[in-house]
Amino acid sequence: MTAIAAGLDHLLIGVEDLEAARQRYERLGFRTTPRGRHIGWGTANYCIMFANDYLELLGIVDPAQFTNNLDTFLADKGEGLLGAAFVGEDLDRAAAALAEKGVKTDGPQQLKRTLELPDGDVLPEFRLLHLPPETTPGLRAFLCRHLTPELVWQPQWLDHPNGATHVAGLTVVVDDPGTLARAYADLFGAEAVKTTDRLFKATCGLCRLRFTDPDGLAALHAQANTPRTSTPQRGPVAMEIAVRDLARTADVLHSAGVPFETGRDGRLHLAAEEACGVVVDFV
Repeated sequence: MTAIAAGLDHLLIGVEDLEAARQRYERLGFRTTPRGRHIGWGTANYCIMFANDYLELLGIVDPAQFTNNLDTFLADKGEGLLGAAFVGEDLDRAAAALAEKGVKTDGPQQLKRTLELPDGDVLPEFRLLHLPPETTPGLRAFLCRHLTPELVWQPQWLDHPNGATHVAGLTVVVDDPGTLARAYADLFGAEAVKTTDRLFKATCGLCRLRFTDPDGLAALHAQANTPRTSTPQRGPVAMEIAVRDLARTADVLHSAGVPFETGRDGRLHLAAEEACGVVVDFV
């Protein structure tokens, strides 16, 4: 099957307290957008925009409304990486390609959300195609196509004090990485997937996805000379954020009193408690 995902669109981070999460990420040197609210849902977000992708801090503001299982995620796992959205250039073609493989989807959905700007609310619009679990094992994911990108990629939101430029990596912990590679080859193309012992990597635009088991994760920490975290739960656990100048990023973190470790390759390693349950490496 021809690749159906053209790159990473954004990562979703589920948080208990949306305002506290915004403050925590701003402390790390990120600039956040104004708040967004999902129309007809009980969830809202703050986004951290880069030139080609972004981070979405997602929280519940009205638990009486539909939360798309965010309440269950937070109750079961606590704060952390909820999933990923990949760029879908043609969602109808993607749905048809999956159907040819015997994979049933609900088809593309067109949605809007409110973005609360100082001069008045605007309504970014996009299409989504939710991917069944067998297409992205170990990772909750969907395809996204923005219909009004000019509303969410505004120049004043792209310049971050910490110098961040894009999402460079996502690490996902699974029990048997090698058995999952075929599914991601279908998603990204066979040439994008490389398999080694206890690990396989999938290139997704500017982002590198790494799937490994707990022992493989420990080996990655040892290779980078960064502290090993406690035994991780399964699913996405860590992200790499590319920055223009690591020394500048380190200064921002020092000024804010954010503790970090420096890895063998110069990366700045933040423990999960500094970023709402997400291990962060600035690279």
